[in-house]
Amino acid sequence: MPTPSLETLAAWIRTESPTHDSAGVNRMMDLAAAQARGAPIAVERVPGRQGLGDALVLRAGPQTAEPAILLLVHLDTVHPVGTIDRELPLRIEGDRLYGPGVYDMKGGAFLALEAFKDVARAGTATRPLVLLVTPDEEIGSPTSRELIEDHARRAAYALVAEPARDGGRIVTARSGIGRFDVEVRGRAAHAGTRHRDGRNAIHEAARQIATIEAMTDYERGITTAVCMIEAGTAVNTVPALCRFSVDLRIASAAQGDELASAILGLEAIAPDFEVHVEGGLNRPPYDRTEEIDRLFAHARGLAAVLGIDLASVPRVGGGSDGNFTAALGVPTLDGLGIDGDGAHTHHEHGLVSSIEPRRHLMRRLLETL
Repeated sequence: MPTPSLETLAAWIRTESPTHDSAGVNRMMDLAAAQARGAPIAVERVPGRQGLGDALVLRAGPQTAEPAILLLVHLDTVHPVGTIDRELPLRIEGDRLYGPGVYDMKGGAFLALEAFKDVARAGTATRPLVLLVTPDEEIGSPTSRELIEDHARRAAYALVAEPARDGGRIVTARSGIGRFDVEVRGRAAHAGTRHRDGRNAIHEAARQIATIEAMTDYERGITTAVCMIEAGTAVNTVPALCRFSVDLRIASAAQGDELASAILGLEAIAPDFEVHVEGGLNRPPYDRTEEIDRLFAHARGLAAVLGIDLASVPRVGGGSDGNFTAALGVPTLDGLGIDGDGAHTHHEHGLVSSIEPRRHLMRRLLETL
């Protein structure tokens, strides 16, 4: 099997594609579609919505009524345009390939597409194969969730090329995710001459944040975090408005209902304030089932033949599009992408030595499921 050029992957990394830069994301879609050429792969381009980029649906293998193998990748990243010229330049240091999005998840998308092409050219698939390339995973897949779930309902298995964890281990369970926006309204006043008349929205928000943070329960697998806050108009004005966002992670659907109800039901603690909350669950929990156990055992056996000691991590807090497929009852393996570290940071890198073994493993999965 020929080794795919690292220069091709480098071109992907040079093409910066933060989620909300639809032009950059679409340039990535152009590169992926071009890379599929020369193999018996049907390429469908799905126009973007809500100002986001396009999606690609690639099909190969026998086109029968047999349930497909669904392979999921995304080409959007979290790094703003210009990161490659400043904080995270493209470079190789030993086995480490640095660059924005290389670990999460252009490296995984690259090796998944190469494996998909290998199987398409060899004609060794026994089921229809669908590779879905999405533009908005990093913000919760608002425009691609419907597409993912539609294909998942017609799939026998789902494979997700998100990055490997902790030295190459794959993912078989993920937390569910909720996102909420909270707005606190008080009353503006001069901070010196009319302090008594003011109702400080930041102060009330602090009380609300303490309530929200207290919902964290590590034993139950529940975390809450206020990660962004916006307030104030001037240094000498009691602020009338404060907005903040809430990140919720839960281990079960019942916890999601419980915590979402609690957050959406927040009320003002002090008098003369108003509290408004919007949002809800963004991704359902991804639970490890008996079917996923069997799928993992199959993957572990294939990996052993390739000289890979494949292991899985416990439930991880981060979500992926695998949450959607698993919640529909589709046996799902995640974290099949590149090994490395530093997702979403300025030391993000992938391990070059992991690309070929994991490409081979992906190929064997596509051929044997």
